[in-house]
Amino acid sequence: MLSVLLVDDEPAILEMLVQIAKRSRDISITPVQSAKEAQKLLTEQSFDVIITDYTMPEMDGIALIRTLRARNDLTPVILFSDAPDERGAADALNSGANYFLKKGRDLRMQFHEVAKVAQEVSGHGFLRRSVATTSRVITDLINFSSDPSFAINRDGIVIAWNDSLEQLTDVPATSMLGKGDYCYAEPFHNRRRKLLVDLVFEPDEAIKKQNYMVVSRSKNGPIIGVTRGIRSDGSGWTIWTKAKPVFDAMGNFLAVVGTVRDVTATFGDIIANDTKNDSPVLPALPKKGKPKKRGSRLIGKLLNTATACYKEGVAYIDHDKNYRAAIEAFDRALEIDNSLAFVWNARGLCYRELGDYTNALKSCLRAVELAPESPQCLFTLSETLEKIGVLYMSAKYLDSAVQTFRMVVDQVPNNADAWSHMGICYKEMGKADESKFHLDRARDIRLSGKDTPIQYTRDDYV
Repeated sequence: MLSVLLVDDEPAILEMLVQIAKRSRDISITPVQSAKEAQKLLTEQSFDVIITDYTMPEMDGIALIRTLRARNDLTPVILFSDAPDERGAADALNSGANYFLKKGRDLRMQFHEVAKVAQEVSGHGFLRRSVATTSRVITDLINFSSDPSFAINRDGIVIAWNDSLEQLTDVPATSMLGKGDYCYAEPFHNRRRKLLVDLVFEPDEAIKKQNYMVVSRSKNGPIIGVTRGIRSDGSGWTIWTKAKPVFDAMGNFLAVVGTVRDVTATFGDIIANDTKNDSPVLPALPKKGKPKKRGSRLIGKLLNTATACYKEGVAYIDHDKNYRAAIEAFDRALEIDNSLAFVWNARGLCYRELGDYTNALKSCLRAVELAPESPQCLFTLSETLEKIGVLYMSAKYLDSAVQTFRMVVDQVPNNADAWSHMGICYKEMGKADESKFHLDRARDIRLSGKDTPIQYTRDDYV
């Protein structure tokens, strides 16, 4: 009889599975309600298989698996949980889980699947896990994810392509699974080329040559990048991608998981197409150095006023989008008078356009601190929080963006842009109903002809 240690903090689930197992002559279940109880029990006796819940207080299932593997306990482990996200599933596999099973509503029916998998993993053993078993684990974790995701193995063959990605690309999994030679790039770029999943072990410079703006990366962890793509109809779009290599507990490279999102609405303004080349490229950042002499700078020297320096910075933005030169002009204005909220606000916008979100956020926060009731300062801060939230898939920043946009509509109720941005934030957080409400509100305002745009100080000088 197969001995199983079942770890779950829900007594009802434990009781039901134990009762079902009693009717079976093939499996014996020992239940515990926490990972700590499981650790203590495992020092006293061994089991053929461990089945653990994913989400538990104090210590979750992944932490339990890591503890076991750290002390060289190679007992096969099945992670059994509700719908976890792609990151959690990947972490489970990287930590040494042998299988990933999603909890169903009818545990009585699912018991047979659990028993079958338990028999399988106990037969394979942790160290003898087959390639087929590994592929199934990766496929399962991709299919569990609500984000558009896919995976390629070490040979660049597509082994998973989930429903959300089918909806995003209009490409069914049946036409993509088992194929390689960069065919998975066609739905995103309308041609075959390397994607971020192919570049996870490459240095930043090599990734940038493939027209990606690297947002963040960690050693053997996820790398996040943004690039421009071309849809099948020839239209352009901005693509956010997270790629994560997957290893087994012995450190062997297994596959790469990629998550893709369409962020055109948020980042279409900072990533442009090169009209002389059919491949999308990122705009080059302006080089540092002394700005060109203009009449407005001469006025600034003569009058030595903050306003003149501000006008100069606005001219740099308006004439050739030289954001670095504009920042230098704004800094000179702030040296004269650092209490000008509209200067801090413009400075933050420039840093944001350069992709320096740390300084952008600092400048925007300073602007709001000086002018907490200013719609233009609040709106710029909101957009900056939104961009950071989308780049890092951070619900904290997205929620902060929503709250700040609400402060905008409190003062300018018919500002369609603010309502639209709130809808986008809610969409990124997976809140479909809230997203639809706010996007519909933006549409209704525009259709009624009552849209009230934000008035920016720089517009007066342009």
